[in-house]
Amino acid sequence: MGKPIVAIVGRPNVGKSSLFNRLVGRRQAIVLDQPGITRDRVYGDVSWGNRVFALIDTGGYVSDAADVLTQSMLANIQQAVQESDLVVFLGDAVDGPTADEYAIAAYLRKTGRPVIVAVNKVDNPNREDLLHAFYGLGFEPVIGISALHGLETGDLLDHIVSLLPRHRDESLQEHKDAIPVAIIGRPNVGKSTLLNSLLGKQRALVDSTPGTTRDPVDVLKEHDGKKYLFVDTAGIRRKGKIERGAEWVSVLLAQQSLDRCKVALLVLDAQEGPVEGDAHVFGLAQKENKACIILANKWDTLEKDDKTSGEMINKIRDTIKFLPYAPIMMISGLTGQRVSKIYDLIDTVYASYRRQVPSQDLNDLLDDVVAHHPPPSSHGKKEIIFYRLSQARVAPPTFVLETNQPDAIHFSYERYLLNQIYERFGFEGSPIVLRFKQRRRKRAKNS
Repeated sequence: MGKPIVAIVGRPNVGKSSLFNRLVGRRQAIVLDQPGITRDRVYGDVSWGNRVFALIDTGGYVSDAADVLTQSMLANIQQAVQESDLVVFLGDAVDGPTADEYAIAAYLRKTGRPVIVAVNKVDNPNREDLLHAFYGLGFEPVIGISALHGLETGDLLDHIVSLLPRHRDESLQEHKDAIPVAIIGRPNVGKSTLLNSLLGKQRALVDSTPGTTRDPVDVLKEHDGKKYLFVDTAGIRRKGKIERGAEWVSVLLAQQSLDRCKVALLVLDAQEGPVEGDAHVFGLAQKENKACIILANKWDTLEKDDKTSGEMINKIRDTIKFLPYAPIMMISGLTGQRVSKIYDLIDTVYASYRRQVPSQDLNDLLDDVVAHHPPPSSHGKKEIIFYRLSQARVAPPTFVLETNQPDAIHFSYERYLLNQIYERFGFEGSPIVLRFKQRRRKRAKNS
């Protein structure tokens, strides 16, 4: 079974994300002094006292859910509580328990989940008296903490682990055999809808408002006996067009998601077709040398004939020229069209990303290249000689070519060599790194 799960719930702006970051030990949830910043559920691992559990940060609970987005947020909170083994009910010592707190308490009592009441902003002895009002919510223990300063958070963790089920622990290495996959793209191209379709359930909050997903959402999925760790990131816009706020932070988190992934699902809107903004976003994955799959989403909305697919592929290749190795698939996250086939494609590009080519095969390729198209010599310089081609690493596949003149090789010939490696060995969906190395001269033997 999986790790125990603990959900943090509370009304908006009581410090849930600050507490989440404090307990997880890294800045994963967005923290700004503005209600409603966390809209989706954010997961992280916590290790304390030889116990490991998953922690969920949720959006602010609003009992009077008027608009559609707030109702979706409320549904997300309720699902997080249903997933959890324990709930940390977070309140604000300064404000005291409000009508919303009592509404949350009534809901939590119906779920039957164990509840710990943590009262935030108890950062001096004068505020400890404010804890007594929270006993009226009907749960114990009630613990005063300061998420900002870390006061009494150790005591809170002690209480959490004492109430967790003992049979579900797993090590922090649980996800090491999963393929880490990031879903990236401009705002409102359907990334969260795609994630929900891949998972086969409502996991990420979906709304037509651009920028609805602000926090990265990690979720483990097992499909046909293989594990995939999906990260659904906020939509990325050009830095010059991002105000310094929640969306600005979401761009940084999206870049962090790329740092942690091996395969990037690059999502664009088929209705719009590929645009400059897509090239900007996809360029982040290319710059980080991630295996890539391009997905033209919302394919179900287009009127099509036998030329539509080919025309879309040509447009994508013309706009995203720097990813010629990335396979392209037309999908619909909403209807599920071809979504199940994405898993096979992930397996393919991940295998390419980690492929090791035998040295003999590489040098056979080098011999053929030199025989059919030897490197041109620069004016006034000696002949360029290639000695050995080897693979230095995988993920991404990195090759080293030993030569007598590494600085004299023209970029066009470097591109030719890369194309030959792709043509001979495949590497579908994977970037290739080619480096040139000066061959060291052998020392003469002493006579």
